Amino acid sequence: MGSLEPIAPRQAIEMYIEGRRDELSEQTLPSHVYRLEAFEQWCDEEGIENLNELTGRDLYAYRVWRREGNGEGRNEVTTITLRGQLATLRAFLRFCADIDAVPEDLFTKVPLPTVSASEGVSDSTLEPDRAVEILDYLELHHYASRKHVTLLLLWHTGARAGGIRALDLDDCDLETDKPGLQFVHRPETGTPLKKGEKGERWNAISGHVAGVLEDYINGPRENVTDDHGRAPLLTTKSGRPAISTIRDTMYGMTRPCWRGAECPHDRDPEECDATYYAKASTCPSSRSPHDVRSGRVTAYRRDDVPRRVVGDRLDASDDILDRHYDRRNDREKAEQRRDYLPDL
Repeated sequence: MGSLEPIAPRQAIEMYIEGRRDELSEQTLPSHVYRLEAFEQWCDEEGIENLNELTGRDLYAYRVWRREGNGEGRNEVTTITLRGQLATLRAFLRFCADIDAVPEDLFTKVPLPTVSASEGVSDSTLEPDRAVEILDYLELHHYASRKHVTLLLLWHTGARAGGIRALDLDDCDLETDKPGLQFVHRPETGTPLKKGEKGERWNAISGHVAGVLEDYINGPRENVTDDHGRAPLLTTKSGRPAISTIRDTMYGMTRPCWRGAECPHDRDPEECDATYYAKASTCPSSRSPHDVRSGRVTAYRRDDVPRRVVGDRLDASDDILDRHYDRRNDREKAEQRRDYLPDL
């Protein structure tokens, strides 16, 4: 490596993002942007205008700053969140070394915290009873809307947000007596599945779900194509919705106040920022698509659906189901085992 060449944090971040745009998935790229915006904020607060000046001591100070929740507007961040932040920073510093902005070994001075198995698992979920309540409300007041169809697909298939986003009209078999949806890996046209071709599958759906989808397609669905000329099942006026759009839709719908339910957090809706759509994720009751998926697994397992069947439907291994999605408590599991034990 030659001598260091001066560069501002903002310019280096823009070069890094542009350079990795083709490498990172549509789901991953925004998280890199977000994490590095926090690093840029810290540089600004510390008066660091040239990355050549960065030292190991600076990086230690940044780690403490992030751990304490600075740049998040909240309290101390979790270990898993901090690890993700610092992993992105390490990747960025490797890039910076390649463009002669920092010393080659500077990234090694960003140690990643160790995350235990329990810390790597989120406890957040959408309880099955609440999912049904929201779906009932949507059925009555927003029937066959994109909101309704989004939650209906997430709940009844247990698919990831990227999976339902990837569905095209041609992937829907709705008019037969055995309706279903086909999940297809199409990375070349912008809709990869998380597990690639291994994640491809057919999911059977009920006649009721098929009917709602037909009413959506024949009614509120925007009759548009995406940037690759494909006809998505879910659409906005601009085409296929982004993952962030699906996530924001879920955050908005899962706020109790959105459907007129009483606030369980003793907040005044007139003064609560979470009543604004852009701030919906700040409501303690708001839930993500991942939370719907874990709630679906919990509902299946409470109904004694075999784990293998659940795993095949949701494209998840037994270990992942147990660690990340099944939210039954220990007592529930014990009581369900009772029926299979002859001496109880």
